[in-house]
Amino acid sequence: MTDGTGDTNPRARSPRMARDERRAQVLRIAQELFSSEGFHHVSMDDIADRAEVSKPVLYRHFPSKLDLYLAVVDQNGADLLVAVETAVSAIEQGPVRRGDGRDVISAIVEAYVMFVEGAGESSALLFESDVTHDADVRARVERASSEAARRIAVVLSQVTALPLEEASILAVSLISMAQGAATYRLRQPTEVSAERTVHLVTQVAWGGVSALIRPDFVYEDA
Repeated sequence: MTDGTGDTNPRARSPRMARDERRAQVLRIAQELFSSEGFHHVSMDDIADRAEVSKPVLYRHFPSKLDLYLAVVDQNGADLLVAVETAVSAIEQGPVRRGDGRDVISAIVEAYVMFVEGAGESSALLFESDVTHDADVRARVERASSEAARRIAVVLSQVTALPLEEASILAVSLISMAQGAATYRLRQPTEVSAERTVHLVTQVAWGGVSALIRPDFVYEDA
């Protein structure tokens, strides 16, 4: 007799769910340890102890410490890309209209500020990773940031009508500003709110970007 999903035994799915939950728990604890101690100062023993799992169970999910680290990085990278996609999707779905530019800059700055606000020190796993000795590993760690920069460059090219290569320079510069301000807020005692931080960085960034918009650029007004 089935349970309506095609399984003859509803309990057959429970071990899989338990493994998924255990994997999520390990990732969460590994993220905390890697963020606070750094990759080289955390062992699989440390993670197994904190997660209250045996080492064989831990290695069943992640064959090595590097595999576990990269899984944590991938998870953080996915969160960052969701934030960036949300920021740029509106402008990419239609023509560039008068006044869109500043809103796009603000949305991008907000994406980074709020990502760091939510991720805390784990954001450093993307921005300040201490695992850079191997080119392939470095590329994996930097993949989300590189993809975010590429997506932002496309939008800035639309806003300014600059070639994509030049817009890429703007994208990296904008990201550095937003990321730097967000990280400063995280690590320095300050009463400046996230919202105020977004406003201030947007003011500075838009002052520069707006000066690059060509006088002959034709907007498609609504």
